[in-house]
Amino acid sequence: MTPSPYPPVPLAATASPPRAVIVGGSLSGLFAATTLRAAGWRVDVFERSPQQLDSRGGGLVLQPDVLAAFRHARVAHRGPLGVRSDDRIYLNIDDAVVHRSFMPQTQTSWNMLYIAMRDALPAVCIHAGERLVGFRPSGDRVTTLFASGRVETADLLVGADGPRSTVRSLLLPGTEPTYAGYVAWRGLVPEAALNRAAAARLGSAFVFQQGHDHMLLEYRIPGEDGAVNDGARRWNWVWYRKVAAGAALADLLTDRDGTPHAFSLPPGATRDAPIAALRQDARRLLAPSLRELVLATEEPFLQAILDLAVPRMVFGRTVLLGDAAFIVRPHTAGGAAKAAANALALAQALASGTRDIDARLADWEAGQLEAGASMRAWGVAMGDRIMGAAEAAG
Repeated sequence: MTPSPYPPVPLAATASPPRAVIVGGSLSGLFAATTLRAAGWRVDVFERSPQQLDSRGGGLVLQPDVLAAFRHARVAHRGPLGVRSDDRIYLNIDDAVVHRSFMPQTQTSWNMLYIAMRDALPAVCIHAGERLVGFRPSGDRVTTLFASGRVETADLLVGADGPRSTVRSLLLPGTEPTYAGYVAWRGLVPEAALNRAAAARLGSAFVFQQGHDHMLLEYRIPGEDGAVNDGARRWNWVWYRKVAAGAALADLLTDRDGTPHAFSLPPGATRDAPIAALRQDARRLLAPSLRELVLATEEPFLQAILDLAVPRMVFGRTVLLGDAAFIVRPHTAGGAAKAAANALALAQALASGTRDIDARLADWEAGQLEAGASMRAWGVAMGDRIMGAAEAAG
């Protein structure tokens, strides 16, 4: 973590703390809210979904940037934040280990981070079912307008509303994610639900199987309740598969009710036919232990792999961060870390409130644009190599 070039300046005792309106209540928005609040700002988070989001998402690698943001914001959590793995192993289609390397790391879950940060904020700071429809800058303030008729004015508007960002669409019309040509099927299996032979083969390693134009990886994460003890954890798997853009992708992203989705389907929404095809492919393409893992998954879900890079992140007193600004491929294991780094750097830059805010935001933007572009390029190169695009292009 790079220290802030600006030392924090305490706000005057009589001054009203500056206020940030944060659009987006997923991880990016919560990172922004918890870190800015720790830096002395008043924060309010507006999320378009009327429900809490803690049933979404799967596993992720716990990166130092996430831990740094948690420490800065003093986000409490019970016990370890994840499950440790020591070795990375690659299996062939016969379940034999063809490569092993020592690479210790910790894996956590999306919902574990989400719940910890949500619980760290006062309930009055989070406003569900509020869809942004517009905003209006006025000098050093921004007024936001919501579909409910609600109007909020703040010193800073943070667009942390993900790949489908409304804030970005209003600032940069036409700047949208592009599809990379493949999807990530995902699944979560209770630790005890996998048969003993498969569980013994996978063990505590971070496991890969690389095939022709596809790759599956697997690791254990905390249980749904955050448990990390033996038998109470979950197996998390991700299988990258090529799907043609256009009709094939649109069909795959149409849910059980016939509703098309732009980028992803949550657990329980995928139709029976694609799941049956996935399981048939698992029987044909996967090593026995990984095949059993996929077959044991009751509700596979999926996401399209996307790329996005914005040319700017600061627009007066409005900023973009997280997936609203840069979408990096999951091979980097850096999506949550990127959001955490964006938010922590912003909080450090603005720790003195609105003093010199324009200069501070300009410096913040320069660093975050460089980091986002670098991580995006790295992810594209990794994805092309994994999915065979580099060989095809050559």
